[in-house]
Amino acid sequence: MSILLADVGGTNARLALARDGGVDADSITRFRGDDHPDFDEVVRLYLEAKGQPQIDAVCVAVAGPVSQGRARLTNRDWTFSEERLQELTGAGRARLINDLTALGYATPALSGEAAGFLRDAPVQAANGQRLVVNAGTGFNVCAVKVLPTGGIACLEAEVGHIRLPVSVERPLREVLGAKADPLDSVEELFAGRGLAKLHALLTDTPPQRAEAVVAAADQGDAAATATCDLYARLFGLMCRELALSFMPMEGMFLAGSVARSATQRIEIFEQAFLSDPLMAQIPRGVPIGVIRDDMAALHGCLAAVA
Repeated sequence: MSILLADVGGTNARLALARDGGVDADSITRFRGDDHPDFDEVVRLYLEAKGQPQIDAVCVAVAGPVSQGRARLTNRDWTFSEERLQELTGAGRARLINDLTALGYATPALSGEAAGFLRDAPVQAANGQRLVVNAGTGFNVCAVKVLPTGGIACLEAEVGHIRLPVSVERPLREVLGAKADPLDSVEELFAGRGLAKLHALLTDTPPQRAEAVVAAADQGDAAATATCDLYARLFGLMCRELALSFMPMEGMFLAGSVARSATQRIEIFEQAFLSDPLMAQIPRGVPIGVIRDDMAALHGCLAAVA
């Protein structure tokens, strides 16, 4: 018996089989979304290539909202339903989850290089709480609670759409003044488009892609470096607010390309993260990690359906 796992984004879909309680690394296959009209075809091709294994359960992580057993990709016209997954695979049970939720389920298994811890923290009494902070195309968080029974609970949130906290907005306006008005929500500042807008506002130039700004900073461009330094400082302040909100004493895990770029300036990030004396013992006690394992979402899918 096998469990079918999938991590489906707007560009690629990764599929794998889990057997004997673990993901079979040799079974992992990537499909380009542009090459297929829908996810149904991807599943059929994958199962044919694997010799039509008997599937006991299926779990698919989708880069888009999931509600009542249905989902749609945010950046591709693919739709999903748990009922359809059962029809395609013959599985007795199926589960659809958001891709960030999948990373949340994966956090208890992350260690070593996969966890990518950037700072040690004083040993605290374990509270079973972790937090995934994703800054990439969008921004959101997933709070994780490991239950005394060994189960895992992942909580839904829409942190990207809350207004900026004062601790972040004030230093932003000190630099930009009224030009900061468009950067009024967490996602508008900290997602990739936020980094791009921040650079455009600081330099009075047309917006570039966030990747271009980061690449220019890596090559020593002074203006791009100043933008990335400011972003890292503001991101550190935001993560401090999240540490107080969710108390992830067993790890805050950063995910997404923009978050990872900020960790290249870990000294700036950490100084901001630890800058406020109010309840300072909490951020001081939170380990900060970076999710570097591209297959983490598949491991999270297995935890969610096991």
